Amino acid sequence: MQLETLNKSSVQHLKLGFIGVGWIGRNRMEVLLNNAQAEAEIIAETDAKNAIEAQKSAPKARKAASIEEVCKAEIDGVVIATPSAMHAAQCIQSFNAGKSVFCQKPLGRSAAEVKEVVTAAKNADKLLAVDLSYRYTKAFKAVYDLIQSGELGTIFSVNLIFHNAYGPDKPWFYDIHKSGGGCVIDLGIHLIDLAMWALDFPKVEVSTTHLYSRGQKISNIGEQVEDFADVKLIADNHTSINLQCSWHVSAGKDAIIKAEFFGTNGTASFKNINGSFYDFIAEKYTGTSTQTLVNQPDDWSGRAGLVWAQDLLDGKGHNARTAQEFIKIAEIIDEIYGR
Repeated sequence: MQLETLNKSSVQHLKLGFIGVGWIGRNRMEVLLNNAQAEAEIIAETDAKNAIEAQKSAPKARKAASIEEVCKAEIDGVVIATPSAMHAAQCIQSFNAGKSVFCQKPLGRSAAEVKEVVTAAKNADKLLAVDLSYRYTKAFKAVYDLIQSGELGTIFSVNLIFHNAYGPDKPWFYDIHKSGGGCVIDLGIHLIDLAMWALDFPKVEVSTTHLYSRGQKISNIGEQVEDFADVKLIADNHTSINLQCSWHVSAGKDAIIKAEFFGTNGTASFKNINGSFYDFIAEKYTGTSTQTLVNQPDDWSGRAGLVWAQDLLDGKGHNARTAQEFIKIAEIIDEIYGR
């Protein structure tokens, strides 16, 4: 199923700048150009091959020599898909120039960086969105709607798993000063966001944290990135949230991705199919019976960007609620890392 094309009734047309067009950045750009009232005005990319590939999809876009050139351009918004260490500064530059921003996760390497970005968005009254893309899968939306309906009763436990048999292929991911952390900030952030969103962002505390690198427990968390994490969170309503994530694990398949919500009246499950990073199923369990909620092809990978683009077309500015959600997620990750 193709991504839903944005509402074409608006007379507006977005002019966008793109900072970073590696495979994720290029995918998000192509989805926006093909499904939204948007055009690529300017592209900043330091890798010549990536820039050439991107301009095949956006031949009229001009190549920027610097981030400053993108910020000075007459554009409505900036799409950022660069290494994590650059996200906060590039977002702030864009907001200070009066542009709205769609940024890859994590928004910052720490809650302090995320708060600085949110402050800049608020001061500019410009829209900030982060590519927490699993929210926008049809499978998880079905789980979310089921939880919100109250049909599952009281959610008392959540189980979150994201095992990636491969792990990142860029060296900067393994430098904590550049990445902000390992598999938790790379993979776990998605599942923490799903759990917090589905539970209406309760206050949570980290109960236990076990971080490992190559099977050895990490003692100097501020200096090493973890490739395996086992974390337990406790919400203020006593809901337990268990998170396990990893890079390079022996999972028997490419990936295991799962979010299970156990309620007094039933269980909801969001999980990947046959080790896929892209195909998901949503199920409801009542006793020994299983009800399939969603099990169909879903072209979701750029949908978060389309929602941001539609909000821009609708004239929306700073969203205080979602901005606070970004801060809360970053604060949980900081607590997991003990900082």
